[in-house]
Amino acid sequence: MLLLLAQWLSQDVRAFNVFNYITLRAVLAAMTALLISFAAGPRVIRWLAAKKIGQAVRQDGPQTHLVKSGTPTMGGALILIAIGITTLLWGDLANRYIWVVLIVTMGFGAIGWYDDWKKVVYRDPKGLASRWKYFWQSVIGLVVAVYLGMTTSVPAQMELIVPFFKTVSYPLGVIGFIVLTYFVIVGTSNAVNLTDGLDGLAIMPTVMIAGALAIFAYVAGNAVFAKYLLMPYIPGAGELAVFLGAMAGAGLGFLWFNAYPAEVFMGDVGALALGAALGTVAVIVRQEIVLAIMGGVFVAETLSVAAQVLYFKATGGKRIFRMAPLHHHYELGGWKETQVVVRFWIITIMLVLVGLSTLKLR
Repeated sequence: MLLLLAQWLSQDVRAFNVFNYITLRAVLAAMTALLISFAAGPRVIRWLAAKKIGQAVRQDGPQTHLVKSGTPTMGGALILIAIGITTLLWGDLANRYIWVVLIVTMGFGAIGWYDDWKKVVYRDPKGLASRWKYFWQSVIGLVVAVYLGMTTSVPAQMELIVPFFKTVSYPLGVIGFIVLTYFVIVGTSNAVNLTDGLDGLAIMPTVMIAGALAIFAYVAGNAVFAKYLLMPYIPGAGELAVFLGAMAGAGLGFLWFNAYPAEVFMGDVGALALGAALGTVAVIVRQEIVLAIMGGVFVAETLSVAAQVLYFKATGGKRIFRMAPLHHHYELGGWKETQVVVRFWIITIMLVLVGLSTLKLR
């Protein structure tokens, strides 16, 4: 909206042309989302507390978590509000990728909202049944995958790019692209959700990865930079940097209230939405493997749960980890919550730097 206003004003005042630059709007989006989070955060937290929308804590989990019982949850709605308003303000609303990512984000957020609502309002500890949660995730994931697959005409946009190698990529075809897109979106969504178990643990890696993906999106959408860095040129992808800037700003604003000891939890409404958004952007800019590298913490958390369940069933009750997901294993091993969180942040910083190095190391 503000971009359209600036373009109209630029007809008389040339200085407004500066708002055509994606980099400026990405920075402004981050700042706007941050300010919205700061301004709306206390009100959202008070509303959640007044409605008694509090977190239920597992009795079989770490005993240090029992004090968290009743802490307002579903705070991810604050993130979605900030992202939605900011993207509509600073994004190019004629860009189809902006709408694709917004629809995915809000769609997965709606699934998470209903799941959280059943848990905290209707006191149903299971929330939305897993089969139905997965069903609706699959519906959105497949619709988006089919849309992207059927509207992509450039062969390079349907290749699985292997980082660190100049010419190594694998043609997927339409079907392969749709399948990969589906698994990346749904898988990343659930991976972030599994990681969201400690104060600030999931949101900071999400912010860092969003910032890194914004660079990839900008490069992919710029014909000169894409050619120089041997990346596929994807017209319109650069605009996703504005959305990702909004995500980073909203995430940092939420972290202000989610840092230990948390005043509010993200809940499924935030975790599912943010994960799906990252996965969708990674598919559009053809960086699925780089996303897996940068999101190594998310991958490790997911694999720890899968390994624990499979090993438990195969051995009749034995465990690999003290408790899954992985962050609980370290907690039960003697690490303080803040130690686990900060160390996982440090690991993510290193992995994001590795991911960014693939821009040039090819």
